[in-house]
Amino acid sequence: MGQMFCCLQVEQSSVAIKETFGKFDDVLDPGCHFLPWVLGQQIAGYLSLRVQQLDVRCETKTKDNVFVTVVASIQYRALADKAADAFYKLSNTREQIQSYVFDVIRASVPKLNIDDVFEQKNEIAKAVEGELEKAMSMYGYEIVQTLIVDIEPDEHVKRAMNEINAAARLRVAANEKAEAEKIIQIKKAEGDAESKYLAGLGVARQRQAIVDGLRDSVLAFSANVPGTTAKDVLDMVLVTQYFDTMREIGASSKSSAVFIPHGPGAVKDIAAQVRDGLLQGSSSLI
Repeated sequence: MGQMFCCLQVEQSSVAIKETFGKFDDVLDPGCHFLPWVLGQQIAGYLSLRVQQLDVRCETKTKDNVFVTVVASIQYRALADKAADAFYKLSNTREQIQSYVFDVIRASVPKLNIDDVFEQKNEIAKAVEGELEKAMSMYGYEIVQTLIVDIEPDEHVKRAMNEINAAARLRVAANEKAEAEKIIQIKKAEGDAESKYLAGLGVARQRQAIVDGLRDSVLAFSANVPGTTAKDVLDMVLVTQYFDTMREIGASSKSSAVFIPHGPGAVKDIAAQVRDGLLQGSSSLI
């Protein structure tokens, strides 16, 4: 109906290419336009100014002979001031862009090892974008952004890389576990040493207290009972403690019988044995 009245509507974010008798005449912006078709004016086509995206999958080989598939995402759009070039100079824009992407990727990736490809994918994307920008600007297109969205090695290579990574992590875990067990053993040994040291101090202090008590008893008894020597008092104290100990053993519910020598001579032997044992214990302490 619009063409019958020589009127034309161009949608937003697009332009129309007007020709007169088959020759380019003008670029029509969005809106309503008068197009007298009887004077040979017609619309050759429409050109979208929206950003478009093209995903390109390119298979190539790295420097260490690993085949990878690089997936590049190209975002581009036609320039309004160069709409005629974008419409007339390229018959298939997407194939043209794809050819340039193949050329750059297959020139860049073979210079890198497989690990470097993953690390330098941004540099690869910049190289693709730079080459496309130079090539496509003369055709009226702008490269908005270029992204390397995926790098897919061969399935066998990917499995091998995962196994290497898993082995490295297991090795680190084993080292950490061994280090933890080592720390536990060290701390346990230090605790045992400290415990034995404190137990030894306790025994030493106990024996020192016994010696101090016996000394005080001997001095007090000698002072109150004239004519007694320190040896007599010590023998009496030791024999008294000995029999007190025997009585406690006999009173215990777990003891059945205790045999001790009896008689005046036996008592003397007991005193000598107790005294010798005490002196030996004191000398070992020193």
